[in-house]
Amino acid sequence: MTHPTLAGIHHIKIPVTDLARSVKWYSHVLGFQPTIEFPDADGIVRGIAGAAPGLGDTLIAFRVNPQAANGCRGFDPVSFAVNDQADIQAWATHLDTLGVHHSPLIEASIGWLLIFDDPDGLTLHLYTWAKHGNDHSSRPGYGHPITATTT
Repeated sequence: MTHPTLAGIHHIKIPVTDLARSVKWYSHVLGFQPTIEFPDADGIVRGIAGAAPGLGDTLIAFRVNPQAANGCRGFDPVSFAVNDQADIQAWATHLDTLGVHHSPLIEASIGWLLIFDDPDGLTLHLYTWAKHGNDHSSRPGYGHPITATTT
């Protein structure tokens, strides 16, 4: 069976409790630029989408949904890519300058990783495309290749 082809990721939707606070934070931290707003039937804007540098055509969208935002607290649904260890170190410095608490630089399964939380406690990852070349597959929580199976 052949599958139709995907053409990338259109948008990432992030649930938030306070739309204005989240848009301000993501603008300040990631360079988010709002381009679309979504007013509900009552005329109140409860959703905003836009672009961020480096994401190409992929949009980030925010939607007021306190229950979903609280349910996602501490979860990491998305990892934003950076090129290499120097770039991720530059992000650590940027986050320090903004006063955004973050993890130390982590040698993850494949590349380097930096972890921090948005205002609602959603955990965000910055992960390098560059590989560090070290095998951590025997460590709990680290990835390892899946052996081929027939379906």
